[in-house]
Amino acid sequence: IFFSLYLLVKMTDIYDIVPPRLDGDGKNSMHASAAALCVGVGSFSDPSDLPGLAHFLEHMVFLGSEKYPSENGFDSFLKKHGGSNNATTDCERTIFQFDVQRKSFKEALDRWAQFFICPLMIRDAIDREVEAVDSEYQLAKPSDSSRKEMLFGSLAKPGHPMGNFCWGNAQTLKQEPKKKKINVYKRLRAFWKKHYSAHYMTLAVQSKEKLDTLEEWVREIFSKVPNNGLPKPDFSDMPDPFETPAFNKLYRVVPVRKVHALNITWALPPQEKHYRVKPLHYISWLIGHEGTGSILSVLRKKCWALTLFGGNSESGFDQNTTYSIFSISITLTDEGFQNFYEVTHLVFQYLKMLQTLGPQQRIYEEIQRIEANEFHYQEQVDPIEYVDDICENMQRFPKEDFLTGDQLMFEFSPEVISAALSLLTPEKANLMLLSPEHEGQCPLREKWFDTQYSVEDIQQEWMERWTGSLELNSDLHLPAENKFIATDFTLKPSDCPDTEFPVRIADSDRGCLWYKKDNKFKIPKAYIRFHIISPVIQQSATNVVLFDLLVNILGHNLAEPAYEAEVAQLGYKLAAGEHGLAIKVKGFNHKLPLLFHLIIDHLADFSASPNVFIVYPFVSFCFSLLPSESLPSLDVRLLILEHSRWSMVEKYQALTAGLTIDKLMEFCRSFRTELYTEGLVQGNFSSAESVQFLQYVTDKLQFSKLPAEVPVIFRVVELPLKHHIFIFSVLPLISAAFFHVSLCRYHVYPTCRNTSGVLGFSVTVATQATKFNTELVELKIEEFLASFGETLNALTEEAFNTQVTALVKLKECEDTHLGEEVHRNWAEVVTQQYVFDRLYREIEALKQMTRAELVSWFQEHRGQNCRKLSVHVKEGEKGDITGSTYGEVSKLTFLPTSPKMAGAVAIMDIPAFTKDLPLFPYHKILE
Repeated sequence: IFFSLYLLVKMTDIYDIVPPRLDGDGKNSMHASAAALCVGVGSFSDPSDLPGLAHFLEHMVFLGSEKYPSENGFDSFLKKHGGSNNATTDCERTIFQFDVQRKSFKEALDRWAQFFICPLMIRDAIDREVEAVDSEYQLAKPSDSSRKEMLFGSLAKPGHPMGNFCWGNAQTLKQEPKKKKINVYKRLRAFWKKHYSAHYMTLAVQSKEKLDTLEEWVREIFSKVPNNGLPKPDFSDMPDPFETPAFNKLYRVVPVRKVHALNITWALPPQEKHYRVKPLHYISWLIGHEGTGSILSVLRKKCWALTLFGGNSESGFDQNTTYSIFSISITLTDEGFQNFYEVTHLVFQYLKMLQTLGPQQRIYEEIQRIEANEFHYQEQVDPIEYVDDICENMQRFPKEDFLTGDQLMFEFSPEVISAALSLLTPEKANLMLLSPEHEGQCPLREKWFDTQYSVEDIQQEWMERWTGSLELNSDLHLPAENKFIATDFTLKPSDCPDTEFPVRIADSDRGCLWYKKDNKFKIPKAYIRFHIISPVIQQSATNVVLFDLLVNILGHNLAEPAYEAEVAQLGYKLAAGEHGLAIKVKGFNHKLPLLFHLIIDHLADFSASPNVFIVYPFVSFCFSLLPSESLPSLDVRLLILEHSRWSMVEKYQALTAGLTIDKLMEFCRSFRTELYTEGLVQGNFSSAESVQFLQYVTDKLQFSKLPAEVPVIFRVVELPLKHHIFIFSVLPLISAAFFHVSLCRYHVYPTCRNTSGVLGFSVTVATQATKFNTELVELKIEEFLASFGETLNALTEEAFNTQVTALVKLKECEDTHLGEEVHRNWAEVVTQQYVFDRLYREIEALKQMTRAELVSWFQEHRGQNCRKLSVHVKEGEKGDITGSTYGEVSKLTFLPTSPKMAGAVAIMDIPAFTKDLPLFPYHKILE
C-alpha cells in the first residue's frame, strides 16, 4: 500500500515523517509530487557594492549544472512532465520549489538538487539574467505596496540592511559594477560558495512513495550538497533599526493607484520567539475586527473608511531577526482623507481601550478554537504550496512545531501580549498618508522607486491629545461571543442513494436544487450556491448599474453582521452576474445555515442609507475596473461579440446621469418581483436539510414565477470571414491600472475562449509600450502561428500521442479538495448545461482524437477561412480630471489602422459594425 507522506529534511538530519489526512477511500487526493528547499540567507546579506546580489543568484543557479548542463533543461523537463517551479528571495531566506508528475519525481529531484551541488551559473548568461531581474524590478515599480516598503526601509538607521535595495536592477548589477570594475560573475560564485551551504538549508518533499523510498532518494541525491561549516549570517545584533528622528513623522505619499490610504506603523522588537503565544495575531484580530464596536464599524458609519487591515504578514520585511512590524492600513473615502487625523485619533482610542482592559482570555480562546478547527479540518492544499511553507517553518521553529508553528495558538500569556500592546503608542508610530491629491505637493523622491513624498511633524495638538489623558470612545468596545464557531463536526449519514454527480432533488416553477452528498473527502464542511435569475437586469445600462450597486451595498450591509462568520472560517461571496445574483457560502456545516439565512434576510429587507449611497456608486464602479489587467480588451471584445451587451462606458454614463435611493429601491422591488432561483448544495448536509435552503429563499423573498424563461447567456455575433481590427486608447483610470501594471513586462497568454457557448482561440500579449507597438506585436503573433502550423504539420504520431497523453493525465488529476469539484459542478448549473461528467467526456474525446484531425482543424481556422477579431489597446494622453478621486473613468478613443495592418478591416463604430451581422442561436455545449 502506498501512502502519501511528507518527508521533512534538514540537510544534516532527517526529522519527522507525517502522513496527511487521507480521503475516504484510503487514497490521498494529491496529484503531484513536490519539493521545496529553503536557504537561510537573503537580501540582508547583499554586499554594499552589489545591491540585489542574493536575488540575482536565485536566478543564476537555475542555468544548468555540471550533471545536466543544458541551460533550460530543468524548465523543459518540468513542462514535459506537467510540472512548474519558482523561487523567491526574502530578507533572510531564499526558497526554491517545484512540482511534477509523480512518475518523474525522482529524476526531477536529481536535476533540481544539482543547482545546489554544482550549478554552472553560465557566464554568458549574466547580461540576460540581469535583464530578467531588472524586469521584475520594473514590474514592482508601479506596485504601491513595493513602493511603500522601499520608502519605509529608507527610514532605517544608516548601515542597517533594511535600507538595502533588495530587488537589484540593471544599474546595480551591470552598469555600476562595470564602472567600478567589479567582476560580478566572480562575486556571484563567491556568494554561492559562502552562503549556499547544507548546514543551513532545509528541505521538504512530498510524494506518494513509501517513506523508506523517499528517505533513500533524499539521502542519495542531496548528500553531495556542500557544507562549508561557516557560521550562518546573523543580524540579531542590529536591533531597533527605526529608532531614528525620521520615523515618528507624517509622510505624505503620491500613490500609483487612485486611492486614499492611511498606514500607521510601529517597529517592535522581534516577536517570532513568542510564536506559541502569537501576541501580534491576537492584537491584529481585534484591530482588524469589522463587527459592532470595532474601529472599522465606527469609521464606516461616518463614511470615512472602506477597509481596514492590521497586523504582521510574517514576510521577511514584516518580521526578521532585527524587528517586527505592526501596521494598520486603512483605505479612506474622500471625506476620510480630509479627516485623517480624526481617523488616527479613533485608532489610538481603540488601542488605549485594549491597553486599559488588558488581554482577554475569552477572546484568546475563541481565536485559539477557530484556528484549531481550521487546522484540524483543513482541506488539502497544493503540494508545492505546502512544501514551501514547511521548509520555511523548519528554519523558524523547533521540530515538534514544523507543521503547526505558524498556524496554532498554543498558550495564553497576558504578560507577553501586554508587553507588545504597551509598545503601540503614538510616540513610536509612523504615519504614512497616501493620496493622489498630494500630486505636486511632494518634493522628495525615494531613490529606487522614484516615489514622490514629503515629510512633516505630526501636528502638536493631536500628539498632545494622544499622549495625554486620552479619553475613551463609548462607540468602541470588544466583540461579543462569536455564535458562528462550529462545535459539531459529526459526519452525517446519507438519507438517499449516493451518486457520482449532483442530482435535482427539488424542482418547481420558481426554482430547483441540485444536491450531492460528499462521501469522498469526508470533512464536516459544505458548499451552498444559489443563482437568483431576473429578467430586469439586462433591460438597460441603468439597470445593470443599479444591480451592481445593489449587490455592493448588500455586501456593505452584511459586512458587520457577517464578519463573525468569516472569522469563524465560514466564507461567503456575492457576485453581480450578467443575468442574476450569485450567492456562495462555504465552511463548517454546523453553523453554515445561520450565515445563509443572514444573507437572504438582508436581501429580503434590503435598504440603503443616504451616506452609503453617496460613497458606493463611484467606489464600486471604479474599484471593479482595477483587478483585471486585461479588462479594456475584454470589455471591447465582448461588446463586439455578444449581442445586447452594455459597455463599460454606457454603464458609466448611466451612473453619472444621476442615481437616487428611490431609483435603487424601485429597482430592488422590481428585481425581487419575478425570479427563478437555482441552487447547488454539496458536502456534509443531508438531502432533507439541503431542500430547506431552497425553501428558505422562496419563502423569504416572496417572488412570483418568471413569465418566460430568462437566458443565462448572450447571443453571439457571427463575424464575417475577414480580419477585423479594433484599435483604441483609454483614459485615464484603466490606463493606470492596465498599462503601468501589466505592460511593464512581456506577457503572452494563449487560451481557448468560450463566449456564451461559441468557442474560439485567442492570444493575448501585453508588452511595454515604449518597446513594442501593438501592430508589431500582432505581426509577431501571425509569424508565430505560421511557424506553429509548420511545426504541427511536421509533428510525428509519437509526439502527438505524447502531448495527448500529457493533457489526458492533467485532466485526470484527482481533485485536491471538495471546492474543486463544487466549482466544476457549479459551472454546469449556472450556465444551465448540467453536463456534470463533462471532464470525463473531454478525456474520452481526447483519446479518440487523431493527429490528422488536429492539423485539419488548425488549417481550417487560418488564412481566408478564419473569422478573426483583433483588439488593440493603447495608452492615451492624460486629460484634466476634476472631482472625486473615485469619479474617474476611462473613455475609449477609436484609432485608425496603420499601413502595417493592410488587409484588415477597421472597426470605427461598434454598433454600426454589428447591427446587420447575423446572430448564432443561443448555444450550449452539451455533447
